[in-house]
Amino acid sequence: MLAMTATEPPPGTSRDRVEVEDSLRERVAEAVTGAWQSAIAGGSLPPLPDDERSQVDVHVERPAHPEHGDFATNLAMKLARPYRRSPMAIAQTLAAELEGQIGREAGRTQLADLITSVEVAPPGFLNFRLSERALEATIDRILSEPKSWGRRQAAIPQRVNVEFVSANPTGPLHIGNARGAFVGDLLARVLAAAGHEVSREYYFNDFGAQVSNLGASILALRDAKEVPEDGYRGSYVAELAADLPPRLVESAGTADDPAVVVGQWASERVRAGIEASLERLGVHFDVWKTEGSLHREGWVERAVAKLREAGYVYERDGATWFRSTDFGDDKDRVIYRSNGQPTYFAADIGYITEKFRRSFDHLVYVWGADHHGTVARVRNAATAMGYDPAAVEILLIAWVRFVRDGREISMSKRSGEFITLDELLDEVGVDAARWFFASRGHTTGIDFDIELAKKQSNENPVYYVQYAHARIASILRKASETGLSLADSVEGALSDEPEAGLARAVARLPDVVEDAAEAKETQGITAFATELATTFHAFYRDARVVDPDEPDRSRGRLALVAATQVTLANALALLGISAPELM
Repeated sequence: MLAMTATEPPPGTSRDRVEVEDSLRERVAEAVTGAWQSAIAGGSLPPLPDDERSQVDVHVERPAHPEHGDFATNLAMKLARPYRRSPMAIAQTLAAELEGQIGREAGRTQLADLITSVEVAPPGFLNFRLSERALEATIDRILSEPKSWGRRQAAIPQRVNVEFVSANPTGPLHIGNARGAFVGDLLARVLAAAGHEVSREYYFNDFGAQVSNLGASILALRDAKEVPEDGYRGSYVAELAADLPPRLVESAGTADDPAVVVGQWASERVRAGIEASLERLGVHFDVWKTEGSLHREGWVERAVAKLREAGYVYERDGATWFRSTDFGDDKDRVIYRSNGQPTYFAADIGYITEKFRRSFDHLVYVWGADHHGTVARVRNAATAMGYDPAAVEILLIAWVRFVRDGREISMSKRSGEFITLDELLDEVGVDAARWFFASRGHTTGIDFDIELAKKQSNENPVYYVQYAHARIASILRKASETGLSLADSVEGALSDEPEAGLARAVARLPDVVEDAAEAKETQGITAFATELATTFHAFYRDARVVDPDEPDRSRGRLALVAATQVTLANALALLGISAPELM
């Protein structure tokens, strides 16, 4: 869904600062906004006070039912209250304004080149049907600029930091905590496609008791002793114990806490393994940040100083506290314990300060649902330090339940009973794993059916979409063998169904990308890819694409299916999924 206001953006944020290739939906929204402004200028609608006018967005979206048109807006219903008129009357006024502009200049293009009709529907919708010329221009653009198709240039590009996965390096990445890898990577891809500069970051704990417990577990196994009750078990711990360098053992023996020394060595080994697993998944990080570095580099002290200067820090019972209740929290939060040791919250506030000092405009944290209680205190601290709380966004992802043959697979890193991410990828493959996670909202708990993900049939949705791409590749190869080539332009080739229907489906990709970036969700992309694949398969059933007896029609259809192939490939690339040409 696209929203536009009827007023120009403030100086310094204008869209014309960057070259933007408008999507069809964006152009329709611009036309509606222009019609509203023209109606005000012409006196058919009265002007609104600036404060009321700036609060009215022009939303343009795809109707739920295709028979209602290609796009629709509910602007008239939004204007009914401030204008004290019926939505139908306002819609009729706007429709008349648009119809009067068809064939005349409307911005940079002829409105008739964009819209063929404007219809008013109760209780006050304006429905639009795209012109054949608009679809032709879109398909021709895809064929001339395939790599950029679907990508957007944000009106106000931001430098965005996305921190995700961030599992403690106390054991291999298992499938229970790997959902953050999928959610974070897909989100980063979508934000980048929407025109933002994105930095991917992994934050891990090399500082607290868990690392010490890992070291103690390794030392216990090395000395053939029982692992401590709060230690870690599993084959990976035994492997670390077997690989423990003798020199490290010697140096650890002279340290105040040998378990910490061994734990830090082990956690780096585990971290390297996590990085290798994520690289295999196609997840790359620009920054690996440790909790310890925030303390060593003084970021925690800087954050506490900012809070203290603002009057939000006090001492009680020997501990240092943040006045989180001043911001609606149910209790104040400890920064330093009475023994002087910092809490996890201390590192959280130092991390915020460190990130904003790197000149990021927006911070996105992808956390598990068990971090729910941390959200308010972190955002409260950001507000107290003078940062915009809206620039600190925390996405809580629901847990995933892995199922095989109808039975849940239980996992515990401490007990050593779990399936690693590498084992999952060995069994179902990267593409299937990525698709299953991308097709669910991050707040929705899911059951991952391992056996279904392995199927090479249309029951498996990623296989279904990939097969559409491969089928087009086969069609294009067959056409080349018979001497048929793509038309230079699809002009005149989209006047009838099913060609126009397929072109309409293809043209939606930029809007899908924009909506995914705005919602910070990716299931719209998998839904689009599935819908496009279905539309293509139906088109191929009803239209003979390679027909030497009708070469002109075939060349136009070949160009259309080639644009469809580009669209499928680009949608799959957004998901980090391959687009095979043979299956």
